Amino acid sequence: MLLLVLAYLGGVLTILSPCILPVLPFVFARSDRPFLRSGLPLLIGMALMFAVVASLAAVSSQWVAQANQIGRWIALVVMAVFALALLWPALADRLLSPFQRLGARLSASADAASDAGRGGVGTSLLIGIATGLLWAPCAGPILGLILTGAALQGASVGTSGLLLAYALGAATSLALAIWIGGRVFAALKRRLGVGEWVRRGLGIAALLAVVAIAMGWDTGVLTRLSTVSTAKLEQGLLDVLPAQEPVAGAAMMRAAASTPGQPLPVEGTLPPLAGATGWLNSPPLDAQALRGKVVLVDFWTYSCINCLRAMPYVREWAERYRDHGLVVIGVHAPEFAFERNLANVQRAVKDLKVTYPVAIDNDFAIWRGFNNKYWPAHYFIDAQGRIRAHHFGEGNYAQSEQIIRQLLREAGNTLPGDDAPVAMTLDGVARQADMGNLKSPETYLGHARAENFASPGGQRQDQPADYAVPATLQHNQWALAGRWTVGNEDARQETGGGRIAFRFHARDLHLVLAPGEDGKPVRFRVRIDGHAPGPAAGGDVSADGDGVVDENRLYQLIRQSGDVQERTFEIEFLDPGVRAYAFTFG
Repeated sequence: MLLLVLAYLGGVLTILSPCILPVLPFVFARSDRPFLRSGLPLLIGMALMFAVVASLAAVSSQWVAQANQIGRWIALVVMAVFALALLWPALADRLLSPFQRLGARLSASADAASDAGRGGVGTSLLIGIATGLLWAPCAGPILGLILTGAALQGASVGTSGLLLAYALGAATSLALAIWIGGRVFAALKRRLGVGEWVRRGLGIAALLAVVAIAMGWDTGVLTRLSTVSTAKLEQGLLDVLPAQEPVAGAAMMRAAASTPGQPLPVEGTLPPLAGATGWLNSPPLDAQALRGKVVLVDFWTYSCINCLRAMPYVREWAERYRDHGLVVIGVHAPEFAFERNLANVQRAVKDLKVTYPVAIDNDFAIWRGFNNKYWPAHYFIDAQGRIRAHHFGEGNYAQSEQIIRQLLREAGNTLPGDDAPVAMTLDGVARQADMGNLKSPETYLGHARAENFASPGGQRQDQPADYAVPATLQHNQWALAGRWTVGNEDARQETGGGRIAFRFHARDLHLVLAPGEDGKPVRFRVRIDGHAPGPAAGGDVSADGDGVVDENRLYQLIRQSGDVQERTFEIEFLDPGVRAYAFTFG
């Protein structure tokens, strides 16, 4: 809603710019004529011109921005040009002069028709179209920023709403000019300087935005700056809407679908998939091309333990029913900044043996299209493109498979002879959580979402500081020791020898870690209750407790066998630069 208001105000404020002066005489010339036959057609013509220009720009830029990372750089360059046009109106005049010349010719034709006594609704409509073109130097940069932003975000109903809001804002300004007539002209002249400052301010802000987005492609900077904070902000906005409450945190949210065998309801239609910033294992897919197929959409991100535990089932479904009409689409929507890096996702897809299509949803366009909130989330779509069931979080795999089979039968597909659910032997991070002993929650180390931090003095945000572990940690408390910088989504060790301690109760303990900006491996040593983990060592740790952080991913550090009880975990990093993001348990 806020973006819609800003787009509307952007359209309204366009009239305060000096470059609007050539347009106003056309508007004032019709202020004394009947509104329905003159003013209204003029406004409709201008809105139509905006719609045509916006549609052409959206169609031409969408494929560029989504083609690959190079395409996104092209979109950023275009965005920077528009920002410079806001700062220097002469540049806007030069860029958009073809539109102005066309608008002037149309305007001359309309004037000739009026002089010949043929003026009417059609003439006013033509003048409105000409006005939309003559408005180009003023509307172009602001509208261009909206369009290039749309290209980066992906086409959506929200994008169309922004364009419509901008057009309505501009039309409101014109309607006001028509209503008040020449009386507003003098007032506008006195305020043109203010409008120019507004344009320059927007230009500076847009240039800063281009620099910020451009920096996001460097993995080192991505791990230092939380470019996913916008996703968290969007999530916060979604959370204020009525919805089911999570039972154990967002990542563990479950929403049971209808009982298999019973008629499945229609929950909606498959949203567009055009917002993906890239595709792996497949060319881009769209809803129309998927008609006739049963589709499973799996929202995941590669450092999410809940996603990793669900993935073996998704892989098996994709393989088992691939030749029977099922298409599995993994939608990779990043939680942490480093998960936006395409090379990191490509490596994870290869390591996890994912062979089905994966949409890279770095801008959360597909996520928003489904109004999704959770990792993992499964949506079941029938052959007619209708969403028939969904499941959030882990578990209920047999039920989910039966839903797949039910939808395949509805579509007239043959099924494998064995209708028993997939039997899985799981190990490593894929082993299902021990829910009976899971008494520690997912815990983030960055200050934006940190809880239960126990180091004396609390966290010092975004600045290097010395921390210490208290003598005693209570259940689910954690602490830092050594010199760390706590950022929005991570804690970065500044010198070697830093430690993290956590008092937990769970069978498994995982920690999302990344090496330093230079990519050099960081050695670490794990202790549990002060001793080497021995048989309780996780998959990324030796029995002596030694390990290395050499990738941006989730590391399994503790896996207990036998009785599970409350323990104190501690990890010491022997080299500087490591980044720690979140603890998860199982």
